[in-house]
Amino acid sequence: MIFALYFSLFQISSQAFGYYLTINFTGTAMTSANFIFIPPLASAQGTVTLPGSKSISNRLLLLAALAEGTTEIRDLLLSDDTQRMLEGLGTLGIVIEQLDTHVFRVQGCKGKFPIKQADLFLGNAGTAFRPLTAALALSGGHYQLSGVARMHERPIGDLVEALRALGANIDYQGNDGFPPLQIHPAKFTEASSIRVRGDVSSQFLTALLLALPLLDRSVTVEVEGVLISKPYVEITLAMMSRFGVPVSRNGWQSFTVTAGSRYRSPGIIHVEGDASSASYFLAAGALGGGPVRINGVGSDSIQGDVRFAEALVLMGAQITQGANWMEVRAPLSGKLKAIDLDCNHIPDAAMTLAVAALFAEGTTTLRNIASWRVKETDRIAAMATELRKLGAVVEEGQDYLRITPPVSNSWLQTADSGIDTYDDHRMAMCFSLAAFGANGIRINDPACVAKTFPDYFTRFNEVVQAIPVIAIDGPSASGKGTVAQRVAQKLGYHYLDSGMLYRLLAVAAQRATISLDDEASLATLAMNMEIRFEGALTWLDGTLVNEQVRNEQTAAAASKVAAFPAVRAALLHKQHAFRQAPGLVADGRDMASVVFPDASLKVFLTASAEARAERRFRQLIEKGMGANMTDLLQEIQHRDERDTRRSAAPLQQASDATLLDTTELNIEQAVAKVLSLYGKQAPSQA
Repeated sequence: MIFALYFSLFQISSQAFGYYLTINFTGTAMTSANFIFIPPLASAQGTVTLPGSKSISNRLLLLAALAEGTTEIRDLLLSDDTQRMLEGLGTLGIVIEQLDTHVFRVQGCKGKFPIKQADLFLGNAGTAFRPLTAALALSGGHYQLSGVARMHERPIGDLVEALRALGANIDYQGNDGFPPLQIHPAKFTEASSIRVRGDVSSQFLTALLLALPLLDRSVTVEVEGVLISKPYVEITLAMMSRFGVPVSRNGWQSFTVTAGSRYRSPGIIHVEGDASSASYFLAAGALGGGPVRINGVGSDSIQGDVRFAEALVLMGAQITQGANWMEVRAPLSGKLKAIDLDCNHIPDAAMTLAVAALFAEGTTTLRNIASWRVKETDRIAAMATELRKLGAVVEEGQDYLRITPPVSNSWLQTADSGIDTYDDHRMAMCFSLAAFGANGIRINDPACVAKTFPDYFTRFNEVVQAIPVIAIDGPSASGKGTVAQRVAQKLGYHYLDSGMLYRLLAVAAQRATISLDDEASLATLAMNMEIRFEGALTWLDGTLVNEQVRNEQTAAAASKVAAFPAVRAALLHKQHAFRQAPGLVADGRDMASVVFPDASLKVFLTASAEARAERRFRQLIEKGMGANMTDLLQEIQHRDERDTRRSAAPLQQASDATLLDTTELNIEQAVAKVLSLYGKQAPSQA
């Protein structure tokens, strides 16, 4: 279990996730918040079979609908975008049967939609909105096309003007040049040539080409300016050819659909795996060591984004491939290299390079990415903003992005605000890779991946391995601190004494003359105090505090401040920061239940109250301090009651934790038991 999910709207079909249904710490009940926290990742290896390509899926659905005959589409992507196309075609009277999960049978209409008047809501699916606009504009009906607010901000004027040159009758219902649109029957002109800009979106050219066979004459589309995202046009041409309509072309300057062209069903057709989605797993293998194998795309792919592999090789990754697969390993040097690349051929996958640049040596420049500005969000601006949150130095231009990674070990925390995704699926998926950085990553609104890859985080989880954590919880004087320290020493792992953080806060509060009842001020202090551990030495805001944090007065104060929900929330990201390679052993009272619910091993260490009182008695005597067994036993019993009943992260055994009673065990035996449990539950990490 490696992910902690903080959202309720996004359904995950995997048991590999640990759920934190809150970040508010209001008792054990938690209010839902819409984000996911991915802990620091140590490695990646495994095999992924990709979902179908969105670009191919929506093109095939429209072509099958317009064709003569019945088409069986296999491996169709199921996502928000394809759902919008399926719903739209159904509204237009196209008969579509779902034969299996990813298999659909479409009865073609021979270029004549049965329904001549309809309202279509197409969400934010550009691969549905633009082609349907063109097809319906030439279909002789009355149609209203609308989408979400962001779709109404995405330009469509160049496509509309090209269609009007053919006689299309299209009105803007809002701002000129943007959806929503009202389409009326066309009054066709005799135009045999139309023009469309190529430097805004290749979807305009794709939409025109897909619709032109509905006319009964030859039409040439001339491209003004430099055509961007050429590989997506190649997909369009390949799909049209499969349906019996070859397009003649003059390089990238003009494309001609000849008179008499009609779509005919190829019978059965398969959807390739999504090459853009492959980029996340290829990058994961390069960052996490690998090998990671991707099934569904390879050297025979018709998608341009498959060339992301070439860019990753330039960065130093080791990649092998066959006709329908790729496999990636980390660079031999262990470190990616910065690149300066024209990304016109991989417009969507280039976003993954922007996050990979965080881990590269040097400054990476991604050029010719102007199309990012008119996607689901302004991706250049969004990417620059979120990369800066992690400490990168970013320069953005109209059509480029330049990224200098954070200085080693200086990644900024995102535990409080997180990475914003702007309702853009690719932002969410790209930034999952940032979890290979020092602190893990919080991603807001992860449900946006449903646009193209609904189970992305589940699939990502299957090939990545988090930095392991052994969480040891237990009541006061149960020996958990000593056991945890020795387990960490045996494994060569880092050690976190979570109780020490609350002791340090108590000391800091005393210095700042903050009342131990002032929850808000204590929480602010907790977030701002600087903590440093060097072996057995403890530093607070630059001052050595070993003796001060160990006295009984500080222990009592720590117990009091630890009861405040705001304080525990404020210290959470400091606790997460201790999770560093090769691993962490953490002890406390809520390590397994709240702080590290995805821990590789969870142990609840306990002993009888009498045994714990006797241990505390011996500790105090060894320190030359006076002690009374009766008083100590009573104190421990009262402490247990307070810790169990407190509203914020009460002391309790996590449901999946192993109970280890040490009443009859010495320290060496308890350590051996924990190491044995870890070996059984996580042999690859022990």
